[in-house]
Amino acid sequence: MIDYYHTFHIPVMGTGHSVDTPIRVAPLGISSVISLVDDILLEQIRRYYSEKYNLPYVEIPRHEENGRAKRITAYLEVVREIVQLRMEDIRQQPFFADNDKRKYFELLPDESPLKKDYSRLFDMQAGPGRDALEGDLTRRMRAGSIDVNIMVKLDNTFDRNGHPRDDEFSDAKTALKGYADSSLKSGIVFSAGINQSLYTYMTRFRDFYRDERGEVKKKIILKVSDFRSALIQGKFLAKKGLEVHEFRIESGLNCGGHAFPTNGILLPGILQEFKEKRGQLAAEFKPLILRHYRDMGWTYPEPGLETGPLITVQGGIGNHGEVRRLQEDFGMDLTGWGTPFLLVPEATCVDAPTRELLRQAGESDLYISGASPLGIPFNNVRNTGSELWLRKMAAGGRPGSPCAKGYLISNTEFTKRPICLASRQFQKNKLEEINQMRLPEVEKKRLREEIMEKACICDHLGNGALIALGIAEAKDAPQCICPGPNLAWFNKIYTLQEMVDHIYGRGPSLVSSQRPHMFANEIVLYVDYFEKQVARSQHTPKEIKNLREFKDNLEKSMDFCLDIGRRQPYPGENLASIPSVVEQQKARMKSLYAGFEKKCAIRERGHDEACPPQVGILQ
Repeated sequence: MIDYYHTFHIPVMGTGHSVDTPIRVAPLGISSVISLVDDILLEQIRRYYSEKYNLPYVEIPRHEENGRAKRITAYLEVVREIVQLRMEDIRQQPFFADNDKRKYFELLPDESPLKKDYSRLFDMQAGPGRDALEGDLTRRMRAGSIDVNIMVKLDNTFDRNGHPRDDEFSDAKTALKGYADSSLKSGIVFSAGINQSLYTYMTRFRDFYRDERGEVKKKIILKVSDFRSALIQGKFLAKKGLEVHEFRIESGLNCGGHAFPTNGILLPGILQEFKEKRGQLAAEFKPLILRHYRDMGWTYPEPGLETGPLITVQGGIGNHGEVRRLQEDFGMDLTGWGTPFLLVPEATCVDAPTRELLRQAGESDLYISGASPLGIPFNNVRNTGSELWLRKMAAGGRPGSPCAKGYLISNTEFTKRPICLASRQFQKNKLEEINQMRLPEVEKKRLREEIMEKACICDHLGNGALIALGIAEAKDAPQCICPGPNLAWFNKIYTLQEMVDHIYGRGPSLVSSQRPHMFANEIVLYVDYFEKQVARSQHTPKEIKNLREFKDNLEKSMDFCLDIGRRQPYPGENLASIPSVVEQQKARMKSLYAGFEKKCAIRERGHDEACPPQVGILQ
């Protein structure tokens, strides 16, 4: 069941760039997602907006008992209250005026029944009939959903001084509690894998189950990379009576934030599997859910019996033609648009210099970096404030960052208490270790650069929002941002109306007609990733097996993309770009793999144990 009028949403973007996006766009009917990682940032933003809207504010001290959950709840309540205030103000505005009420309706998709009824107003004469329609339209206006995100891998069980905490007070569980204790009626997005302990903790909160009317106040949204992950996670939750409202499929590499590449299976193949097996999800989940309700002595409401999860997709979508491909060929219910909204000041909280950096960024400026202390590939743009600050610190003999928040502390290589790979303490110790290694200087240099590339994303990802709102100054707050590669094709600062019209295929396109199809872009990104894996390979049996499997999957995926490329394009869809990209990238991958095989053959002849003959790579 789709609860909102728009057919797209704005996904989470870092800790700060979508932190107040619901305040900006929910009163206009658009749904978006707030990160719950950084409760300290949320407290700072809560104070700012409480003062702006004359709402009461009482600080929740950093070391207050269960303070993290309380800060998250308090921020979400402020966001909810402001959205309600703004929504009510818009409802009270008159029709036939240049105001936010007009914007609300003009932003709606043209096929929306509400939009069609709104259009009827302009053919009606003033009188009781038009007055009645105006009242009906006003009553049907709904705010967009104020959704939240938890990256489930960020479940630190140590306090910021490195002392262990009870499991119930881990970062992910306290974030979940903060959301659960709020009065929001919305969705929570779980990303970056599965956390069974966190999912079990969710059973403590009744809002995640259906009420007597059949409604779920707090809906579960799972960000997944493939059908198998959706099935496994969905069944685990179903056994506890928890229903997945939406599976949010994301491209492994053609996205922003942390990147989670598949083993060579491209997005079209993943979408096709969801399309073919979609019915299996509800069929397998529903009996488990009903059994749990019976075991608990609850009555499962009849309205829920015919429902199944929504299937949505995000990552690298660039125009309405591609949206139609995803919706009409693959049956996607909704699409997610993140990175392009970084260029829309009405929607996202980005400081002016960083937004200008994004506007000017070309393909060569956008890259997969090793900046994340989590050790997960991280989308980046060159010359951010964070990158320049890290270089300056390293040049001054003080590499690394102060660990002010401690969300990513995990390493005990040099200390008893865990510390972060981006911290000064870790980098000082690690660089000294590298200096003592018996390695060629060129190799030492590479290792040093890998260590010093780690950024304090806990802090730096939120600084842009603090600068944009005037809470912090740029000189004191290095800014990090994580756009997807699709940004290269958007090169202006846009209004919200321009971006939404672009998504819905109204008016001139915001991207060049020469922009390669999103599926073509993803192919190049995966072959780039394959090239890096080949270059880093130590030719162990496991690596050889994985690279062969990656290559085989990628070749099959490219064949499927080629089939799509031969179909009739939707208006504005550059399907013609796919065949040439497939041909070029297949040749490139063949060359890369041939070189890899050659190196393995040399090692085999030398009886190198790292690449034993029984692997049979040349068969």
